Formats: sequence, structure tokens, C-alpha cells
Amino acid sequence: MAQATYKDIGVSLSGHVGVVEIRRPPHNYFDNALINQIGDAFEAFDRDTQCRAVVLCAEGKSFCAGADFANRPATGASGESGKHLYKEAIRLFRSKKPIVGAIQGAAIGGGLGLALVADFRVTCAEGRFSANFNRLGFHPGFGLTCTLPRLIGHQKANLLFYTGRRVTGEEAVALGLADVLVPLAEVRQAALALATEIAQSAPLAVMSTRETVRRGLADAIEAATERELVEQDWTRKTADFKEGVKAWAEKRLPDFKAA
Repeated sequence: MAQATYKDIGVSLSGHVGVVEIRRPPHNYFDNALINQIGDAFEAFDRDTQCRAVVLCAEGKSFCAGADFANRPATGASGESGKHLYKEAIRLFRSKKPIVGAIQGAAIGGGLGLALVADFRVTCAEGRFSANFNRLGFHPGFGLTCTLPRLIGHQKANLLFYTGRRVTGEEAVALGLADVLVPLAEVRQAALALATEIAQSAPLAVMSTRETVRRGLADAIEAATERELVEQDWTRKTADFKEGVKAWAEKRLPDFKAA
């Protein structure tokens, strides 16, 4: 496979395991361009018969801290920009090869949505997982209203949505949000080891099985994101959203007014 050159990600193939590394440290905030590049890399690996599994990882302190609302309040899913971002995100969920996420730090908001693109997640005690949208004053996105309940159940997902609480790596494994817990220094290697183990199974059989167990998932996520986009559009225009972002930047509890 001839590796393309990307601005914000590194892409490599070692044996039968592909690696897509997000390179926007320290927090790896996402936007349309980043999601587009990851989608291109996943699709390239789908076409490469040598690749049997993929590791999605990141440089820096965070895996992906979502959208950079503090410095770029227009970032994220809203209006036409949101439609484009969501369209790009659906490409990730339609990938054909198994994906292992290496979650070495924060996976927050849309960053949690990106982490849930993976079939499995390897994390550490320093991992932080949060669907913090309601705490910021708006509706969840990135297909999380579909993927999170599917993964951990509706009741636990609702708890994470409504409170916006952060859970540690240990709590994430207990919830079923992550699958493997290792020391911080071993997260990347453990993710590669799991991907290698998957790659040792018959690749056509793995892809066939994955297609069966995930049948209809990408379509369900696409439908969910359409609803999410509508709700995000109006909740992001409220005074509460402005207050939520301001409070987050100032590291204080927000004073919401239901307005």
C-alpha cells in the first residue's frame, strides 16, 4: 500500500495492522478536515488486502478532547458545517476492517464519539470519558445517541448524557465503555497487540462476521445524526449554550437559565 501524506494524521502499516495516529497534540481537537483525513485513511486500509485490523491512536495528553469551543466557538456540528462533519463521520462507521482505539487520555464530547467508532478500546487509569454536551448546554452529537446506548445500555448512557460526568479508565472498563485496562505507557502497545491478535484470524471471515453483527449500525447512526443535528442547531443558539461554554473555559459550574 502506497501511504498517502496527511496534514493532521500519521498512517502506517506494519505486517497486517494499520495505524492511524491523530497528530494535533496536546488535545487533538477535531474538525471537518481531521475527520475527513481519518475517513480517507480508513477507506485506503479497506482497499488494502494486507491490512486486517486498524489501530486508531493519538499523540499528546488527550485522545481527542472534542471541539475547541473555548478558542473556536464555531467549531463542531452545526448547520451546513455540521452536516459535512457528520457526513464525514458516517464514513468512519462504514469502514470494513476491525478498529482498536488506544485511549491514553481524554475522549470528550465528539472525541468520545470518535472513540466509539472503534470496535474495541484500550485505556488506562488516566483515561477520561465524557459525553459533556448537556453540561455545555447543547444536544449530543457524532452519533452518540445511537452508539453509546448500544454499547453500555440506555440507562447508563442516559446517566452520562444528563450529568456530563467524566469517568476514569477503570470506570469505563466497568461500564463496558472500554475493554482493556493497562498502564499509561502500555496503551499503544496493548492496542497493537489486540489488533495483531484479530489479524491472526481469517480476514475474510472476520470482515464477514463484523458485517453481520454490525448490520444496520451505520444506517442507524446516520439517522441518529440527522436528529442530533436538528437539536444541536437550536440548542447552540440558546443563552445556556453560551453560558456553558463560558463556564467550561473558566473552569466553574455553569449558571443555566433554561433560556
